[in-house]
Amino acid sequence: MLPKPLDDNSVYVMLDNSEIDTCGIRTATYVGEKETRGVMWLRCSRTHILCCFLAILAILVLVHNFYQLQNLNTTGLKWLVEENESQPSLHTNRTRRKLYCGYERQVLSKIEQEEEESLFAALQWPKPPKNKVPFVRSTDPFHSNFMILNNANFKVGDQLEVLVQMRDYDGNPKQYGGDYLQSRIHSAYLKAGAIGRTVDYQNGSYGMFFTLLWPGEVTVSVSLVHPSEGIQLLQRLRNKKPDRAYFKSIFKSGKISEVTICNVCLPGGMPVCNFTDSYTGEPWFCYKPRRLSCATRINHFKGGYENGLLTSEERNFFQSHVNIKMPILSIGPDNVIVRSLGNAEMDSLKRSHNSDVFPSGYYYQDEWQQRTQLIRHFKKSSDITECLEGKLIYLFGDSTIRQWFEYLTKFVPDLVELNLGSPKQSGPRMAVDTKHNILLNFRCHGPPIRLLIVFNIELHYIVNELNHIFGGDNTVIAITIWSHPSTFPIEVYIRRMRNIRRAVVQLLDRSPKTYIVIKTANVQELGPEVSLFNSDWYSYQLDTIMRKMFSGIGVHFVDAWEMTLAHRLPHKLHPEDIIVKNQLDVFLSFICPQRNTVS
Repeated sequence: MLPKPLDDNSVYVMLDNSEIDTCGIRTATYVGEKETRGVMWLRCSRTHILCCFLAILAILVLVHNFYQLQNLNTTGLKWLVEENESQPSLHTNRTRRKLYCGYERQVLSKIEQEEEESLFAALQWPKPPKNKVPFVRSTDPFHSNFMILNNANFKVGDQLEVLVQMRDYDGNPKQYGGDYLQSRIHSAYLKAGAIGRTVDYQNGSYGMFFTLLWPGEVTVSVSLVHPSEGIQLLQRLRNKKPDRAYFKSIFKSGKISEVTICNVCLPGGMPVCNFTDSYTGEPWFCYKPRRLSCATRINHFKGGYENGLLTSEERNFFQSHVNIKMPILSIGPDNVIVRSLGNAEMDSLKRSHNSDVFPSGYYYQDEWQQRTQLIRHFKKSSDITECLEGKLIYLFGDSTIRQWFEYLTKFVPDLVELNLGSPKQSGPRMAVDTKHNILLNFRCHGPPIRLLIVFNIELHYIVNELNHIFGGDNTVIAITIWSHPSTFPIEVYIRRMRNIRRAVVQLLDRSPKTYIVIKTANVQELGPEVSLFNSDWYSYQLDTIMRKMFSGIGVHFVDAWEMTLAHRLPHKLHPEDIIVKNQLDVFLSFICPQRNTVS
């Protein structure tokens, strides 16, 4: 029943449990009739009818948006807008791929959608014509071979072409591609090396192309990292078994302590604690303890790896000394003689203004020669001190960039590490040189990260760290993230890189003179188990994404991929000091470039 009008120009609109006292609107509760008790009414003058309508519309929109936010299951929405867009796009699309868990609800702007599709196109990998290929029909490195095609008179700067023919265990030529190969040229007595470029002809043969960068006898080496049949299994594991590496956290209150499993996404209908980052929206969940609250979580650590991922037949495709990183031999000579050039021609070959030059560099006498710039080789600790004087250096990422911190604090005596009481693996770690005003920091990236233990309070995302750095010409930042996300679908890594890229662009906008360096992935030793979680093929794919996403935004690259693959030493997840030193020489050369002399 409507209340009696207060005047002839009143209009009443019924709302459900709402109160509004804006735009000249007065609320009134009519309690004279039982059937209208508790119902709220808006009284509006006819001159304010439009304002009433807009107020009601605003309420409806607010309720709708709140419902949408609940469905998104994330509190961070700033990542929805591409950093290169001047205005947020009103048109959004859901990704077309079947995404993994929380990423099913990821909404992308039009530019982000186009970029993601372009990245997936760049990662396309040839597959065997049949889903299941018998092991004897798979690639056998012992029956396969390579030959040099243009064995003629070579001079420095020429291209060397090699043809690789893959065969199965019966010696039959393979009829399809998709094998993952690595190649390099090297001269042992010169301690020289460079990587080659591979072209998959998708008929069982591959072209290898090398730029001859130093004179003398140069030898070609080709190895099979994984047969195409194994790559197909790695793809399946990445998309279907992303939780094969799992994590745990301890929840503790008083004398009660519980351990639960954590991950980017948790299967099943059990209650979970949502530790999604409030700014970036990066998801992270733990199963809820039975007796404790989610607020009692104290740490994060590697839980382990799932077993029994492959059948007995499938395990044949991942065998040490059989088909994992096995050499492929040549038919005919495996080396060529390269004539020298004049000094001016050599200098021109070494330095190119094209940032996409391949290879980006090479070793000569165990020193890395960058082809796009002059590299200083910091042989004395005093040279490093002079370069870093007055600098704040931040190293963010995994254990391969922690090696930089450990090398610098070991090689530079004036850099003294402080005891912060934090784990050595994860940090934070800090070293100072008070005399020369140098501050060096290391901190691991946020989850997923497979470490022994990280205190919950120290588990920081790189994005949030970057947002707290003002920057400037006294600030140097180095970032790497590639190993720990390797078990997850590509969308997980793309999202992380998109968030970091946005933070980097914002930092360079406010402080353009800040030095920002990206360290790429590196190759490592592989066995049957490691291949299923940290294969070079996984790393290569993530590295391809990172390079494409960070190109053209004003950052520098330390090409750890080439520097570990081209070197004479065996592959290791944590390369030897001679390789770390060369990585740091490139890093420091961005800060303190060589200007007058060639080292």
